[in-house]
Amino acid sequence: MVGRRDLKANEARPGDGTETAASSGAAPRSSKLLTRRSLLRSGVAALAAVPWAKPLAASSPSPHRNRRKTASQDEIVLGVSAAFSGPSRGLGTELYRGAMAYFSYVNDRGGVNGRPIVLKLYDDGYQPDACVANTLRLIQEDNVLLLFGYVGTPTVTRVLPLLKRFREQQVYLFFPFTGAEPQREPPYGEFAFNLRASYRQETAGLVDNFVRIGRRRVAVFYQIDAYGRSGWAGVREALARHGETIVAEATYSRGTQFEASMRRQVEILKAHSPDAVICIGAYAACAAFARDAIDLGLHVPVANLSFVGSENLQRTLRERRRDPDSYTRFLVNSQVVPAYDNATLPAVGEYHRLMFQYDPQLPADLEKVTPGQPYQPLARGFVSLEGFLNAKLMTEILRRLGGRLDKSRLEQAVFSVRNFPFGIDQSVSFGPNRRQGMQRVYYTVADGSHFALLRDWEAKFGA
Repeated sequence: MVGRRDLKANEARPGDGTETAASSGAAPRSSKLLTRRSLLRSGVAALAAVPWAKPLAASSPSPHRNRRKTASQDEIVLGVSAAFSGPSRGLGTELYRGAMAYFSYVNDRGGVNGRPIVLKLYDDGYQPDACVANTLRLIQEDNVLLLFGYVGTPTVTRVLPLLKRFREQQVYLFFPFTGAEPQREPPYGEFAFNLRASYRQETAGLVDNFVRIGRRRVAVFYQIDAYGRSGWAGVREALARHGETIVAEATYSRGTQFEASMRRQVEILKAHSPDAVICIGAYAACAAFARDAIDLGLHVPVANLSFVGSENLQRTLRERRRDPDSYTRFLVNSQVVPAYDNATLPAVGEYHRLMFQYDPQLPADLEKVTPGQPYQPLARGFVSLEGFLNAKLMTEILRRLGGRLDKSRLEQAVFSVRNFPFGIDQSVSFGPNRRQGMQRVYYTVADGSHFALLRDWEAKFGA
């Protein structure tokens, strides 16, 4: 129903994209992070509640690929719950592929301190309940050293209370694919380490640049859950610094497919004559919005955050149009890693070489999770580059642990990373009061079949 908010406790029903809201930027109602009564009280209940959360085969590069693994003294086992099925599967797949390209390289050279790195994988389909169940299994049954490479705000925010509950086991989450605030601030910030810049930094940069070129009337299209509200809050906060408010907003439900109509959402925003739209969503729904915006004459810059997965967004739009650039000409996407085609940066050149050399693929079990829905991996992209950099830094931290895999020493190993030369255009630092390693945000626009760095906002989008 238009004009009525549906903000249920971080839970949004996968639907057809018809949930919408319009306002001048009034704050969404707060909600509890955990909605299932006994998820935190009973791990068994959580596992039983989500029978469709199917595990994938544990993955380790050659010579261990496609062999199911359990933690042992001879391996370094990292636990992963991510979206390997559903409309956001491209994000989990590409993040994993980038990480495995680097871990494969490390393992082929003897691993870390003589131990291979093994990823214990579970699919959560970008659904919070499944992610909670998977995390309980990773902690209680698989006894992984740490959690690594999770995907998404609605999933991560539901897992954070578990990490606090299991604090005696000293379980840390490393480098999740989300820029939200809960894992960056009390009461859960002490249980996570982030590499990427935050959504607040991304949204602030987008708003500042739009305002600077005269596009002050900013509307928001967002996923109606913890992720969407995190980005919404960042846009609202950034606009307030310029004396502005969100001129209009429209929402959609997590899990919405590209085939869904976004006509009503476009009409809501268009009625308020925005100068620009900032989207906080996943690539399938954001592609649907960009398509319908063009078709309905809303020809203003449409910005997306890094989580959208720029290459999958662009591929989805270009495959559906005889004129492949017509749906992408107004896109501007923020990124949290450098351009993946800038091979002059040592780490990016290494990424190119190892992605080509190893070409990592998901374990065969994935076909059982998403039958009849093949995913064509990307040769390179921003998401897989982020996964690669995650793995590169994770390996360095594991090296600093030395020969003894002691969870109690993980924080000390992370905090020893100061001004680490990462092979990109910024160094990485951590500390007790600095649990985010990188700070830069980059801006890109669609250029043919890829995204290129945006160097002149005024020339491209000046009002």
